[in-house]
Amino acid sequence: MTNDDLARLLIEDFGGSENLTEVINCMTRVRVRVKNHDLIKYESIKSREGVLGLVEGEQVQVIMGPGKSEKIAHAMAKLSNSTFREESQEESLQRRTQENKEAVKAKQKQSAFKSFTSNIASIFVPLIPAFVGAGLIGGIASVLQNMVTAGSLNQESVGALIQVLNIMKNGLYAYLNIFIGINAAKVFGANQGLGGVVGGMVYLTGMNPDMPINNIFLGTPLAAGQGGVIGVLLSVWILSKVEAFFHKVVPDSLDIIGVPTISLIIVGLLHMFIIMPVAGLISNGLIGFINGVINIGGPISGFILGAVFLPMVMLGLHQILTPIHVAMIESQGATFLLPILAMAGAGQVGAAIAILIKCKNNKQITTIAKGGLPVGILGIGEPLIYALTLPMGKAFITACIGGGVGGAVIGLIGSIGATAIGPSGIALIPLIYQNRWMGYLMGLIAAYLGGFLATYFFGIDDKYLEGASLDNSSKFEFK
Repeated sequence: MTNDDLARLLIEDFGGSENLTEVINCMTRVRVRVKNHDLIKYESIKSREGVLGLVEGEQVQVIMGPGKSEKIAHAMAKLSNSTFREESQEESLQRRTQENKEAVKAKQKQSAFKSFTSNIASIFVPLIPAFVGAGLIGGIASVLQNMVTAGSLNQESVGALIQVLNIMKNGLYAYLNIFIGINAAKVFGANQGLGGVVGGMVYLTGMNPDMPINNIFLGTPLAAGQGGVIGVLLSVWILSKVEAFFHKVVPDSLDIIGVPTISLIIVGLLHMFIIMPVAGLISNGLIGFINGVINIGGPISGFILGAVFLPMVMLGLHQILTPIHVAMIESQGATFLLPILAMAGAGQVGAAIAILIKCKNNKQITTIAKGGLPVGILGIGEPLIYALTLPMGKAFITACIGGGVGGAVIGLIGSIGATAIGPSGIALIPLIYQNRWMGYLMGLIAAYLGGFLATYFFGIDDKYLEGASLDNSSKFEFK
């Protein structure tokens, strides 16, 4: 069968020339846009000679393999008078990342723990731009203050600017638990205004600090901020249950008055006198444990934490650490865990550079590596995970080793923290606590080198050097 013969049959399978609007060629696939998906004969397409696989979606993708796909795409566009174009590198990287990510996620079992981590992500992800913006503004204020302390700048000339920047930063951090309470209420199904009120209770506004209220159970004075984000999450979840119960039993005519009042009284008392102290103990214990692991274990702990973080990202488990980072920043001004975990992305950057150099004759792989590296350096690792290292297999493991090397260096140096969450890679440098960015940079370089060397010598199969396609080795899509 000639390419034109196969193209004609595929056009018929897609509902005829009139149904085709655009034919797009990528490295190994013919991607087709149609007017009416109901006219497509999917089983017939799968049975055609030369068709290796089929991916259904808004764009139907017929997997043909390298070389063959370009010829068939040209023939289909010509015979159907459809628009033809080549897939851009950016489109290719985005598509591959999304498809492989969805394939990995689909294999994960839905569980209560998975649902919990998903909820945590839904609460904190909308706040990440605020963390980034406020954190960087606070970082600038900190640098200026350090320069004033060192005598490089005059307090009179920049003092007002430093205050203005700190006011901007505190627009988030001074009221962070209120934002978290609102988002948590949205996720848990409670009223968002009430969630914000519960979050605001953490600050004990209205209590006279000279005459503090004693805990009715422990007899000790209540402490503002106790329990922090962990207490807010737990209390808002309880609020959602209490509020739902009273919506059922309170008459409709009294609902708007009775439900919020009764819910706030019940949850407020629980929050101030029980949840805040208990969550405070949990939070302090957890933070103390993590700091102890990092300080006592040093480079060993750093290696383990840096090495396991990429698999956590792949499985979506990294979101569970977000409340811990926030709690550490609230209690001690910085999270000493984040800089170590950030090394995982740096190890992957080193792996991608090794792949780019060693697989220089493999156009598909080098295109993916070039597209994912710039954002990878800035700490956005998903394109490299799902489009490059994970499909290659061994490269993902060697990237983890690189992250472990960087984590070991951070752990060896010690006391390297971040004042905000969100950025990673080199973008985290302005947020490093107490101007210890040189130590963080040394960790980044070590992770780059570790990922590069491990991948260059042990992480790349010979078939990729010979031009093998990632599609041909992938188990995600083929029939």
